[in-house]
Amino acid sequence: MKKEEFINMVDEKLKLIRNEKGYTQDKMAEVLGISKKTLVQAEKRRSSLGWAHAVALCTIFKDSEVLQMTFGGDPQDIILTLAFDGYEVGSHKTMGGRIWWKDITKMGNYQVQKNIISKYYRILDEEDRRMVSSFEEEYIYDRLKELNQDK
Repeated sequence: MKKEEFINMVDEKLKLIRNEKGYTQDKMAEVLGISKKTLVQAEKRRSSLGWAHAVALCTIFKDSEVLQMTFGGDPQDIILTLAFDGYEVGSHKTMGGRIWWKDITKMGNYQVQKNIISKYYRILDEEDRRMVSSFEEEYIYDRLKELNQDK
């Protein structure tokens, strides 16, 4: 996934998220820091929110069921992965991939999982803490080897 794809997915769900939260166009525009005209144009798909406002929407409405279903979990993980092209945290505890994740492989104390909706990868340690996230499969396998050499 590229930033443009992420933005497009958010643009497609903008009106659904607004309706899910019960907001008027005026209120949603105020919350996102854009004009009502810009919001209407984005909802009608005549323009786009762009990266900054798509990130703002996902951050403000991170508990949205529409967003959760669209991205297969917390959109914050995808935002960080796209922003940093290989996101490493080292201590973020996960639920171990019970819902949105497919186990790909296990090596030593680490496992690789792939999100079934947004298709990005992550490496979890033995306590289900996310160590690395990326859309690049080769990068994930390189990091998996490095992590196992460090142990």
